[in-house]
Amino acid sequence: MTLRLIRDRFDKRLNRTPIPSDLDEVISIDPKEVSPEQVGLDQRAIDAIWEDTLSLYRSGMHPMLSLCIRRGGQVLINRSVGYQRGDAESADAVIGDLNTPICLFSASKAISAMLIHLLAEQGKVHLMDPLSYYIPEFATNGKGYITIYQLLAHRAGVPGLGEDVDPAVLFDREEAVARICAADPIDHLGRTSAYHAITGGFLIDELIRRTTGTTVQQFLDRHIRKPMGMRYFRYGLTKRDLDRAAENRFTGLEPGKLVGATLKNVLGLDYMAVMELTNTDEFKQAILPAGNIYATAEEASRFFQMLLDFGRYGDTRIMQPLTVHRAIQEAGKASIDASLKIPMRYSPGFMLGGSPAGIYGKDSHYAYGHLGLSNVFAWADPQRDISVAILNSGKPVLGSHLASLPRLLFSIPKHCPSVRDMREESLGFLLS
Repeated sequence: MTLRLIRDRFDKRLNRTPIPSDLDEVISIDPKEVSPEQVGLDQRAIDAIWEDTLSLYRSGMHPMLSLCIRRGGQVLINRSVGYQRGDAESADAVIGDLNTPICLFSASKAISAMLIHLLAEQGKVHLMDPLSYYIPEFATNGKGYITIYQLLAHRAGVPGLGEDVDPAVLFDREEAVARICAADPIDHLGRTSAYHAITGGFLIDELIRRTTGTTVQQFLDRHIRKPMGMRYFRYGLTKRDLDRAAENRFTGLEPGKLVGATLKNVLGLDYMAVMELTNTDEFKQAILPAGNIYATAEEASRFFQMLLDFGRYGDTRIMQPLTVHRAIQEAGKASIDASLKIPMRYSPGFMLGGSPAGIYGKDSHYAYGHLGLSNVFAWADPQRDISVAILNSGKPVLGSHLASLPRLLFSIPKHCPSVRDMREESLGFLLS
């Protein structure tokens, strides 16, 4: 058996995407990247991060990868590699670029949560109010005391839509809300951390509808997307943009019974069924606040830079400093999440980093952001003054990326060292 045949069989078993022999043909680099010296780094740091990014791409788990890192508010890295559609062996392959929108999936939750914090800033809700004060039917089966704050912190007691859910429910907002409101909570006091993969988004949408008379899409457009000059950054895509989005692809090994059952518990749906849905026009045009904002990596990094700047984008005030401050504060110590079955630390809206290491790399206690299906990462790290977005179109769970992905996540904080001692940081300006 030849080495080529062995490799081909291995690649097929791992469900790897073919990698072009000349990566330069599928790489896009923003000519407006600043020199690393302008933000206190050197070229070796940039080269190391980018090489770790390419290593992740060479794993064959992601047909397209896009990375944007800001430091000190400046675009340090803004690059993409790979194919919007198809791969190196596809006759109809389309190379992606910096303007290719990619679905953020659950990283959308951080953005949707900030819309609720904006509602609170405007005085339309209070975070410590029971959710049932605004959505009375949510009080069913003892959920009357669950607060908006607990909803944002994944403690609303309704992490799933129920067993054997028809995927069509995802596109029927009224039915989904009715199911959630009628559900028996896993904890009617909101003490149990349990990742709300889909349900929280429907409740956020409903809360905005009932307090503003507008949709979550309209609210996002009015208060964030348009003021920040975003081309995409919306739930779903317009019809004219449907063919511009990066095509999602399942890669890696198929989930076994144990992993598959865990994923189904988290998502409420079979993982492979979810994957099939994500490339349909129905999904790409839907409004799913928990999981289908489309954006470029630069737009996602821009959003987190705005948070890093405590609500300011250039000369425009998007939200008040105290609004951001409240949103990123720890909601509880790290604990085993009842849905994910791993230790998690949440704020009311974000997945938080950790020490000595966390989901955003080494010594990331002050970092806040969110993960998305399955290797999407977007976060801000005030200690290092960076805002980061790693977007991708491959959706592996188990695969050949399990070494290169952690390496990239640790590479970024390693090569973007701390610029401030957070223990000595004063936030007095928030009150000025």
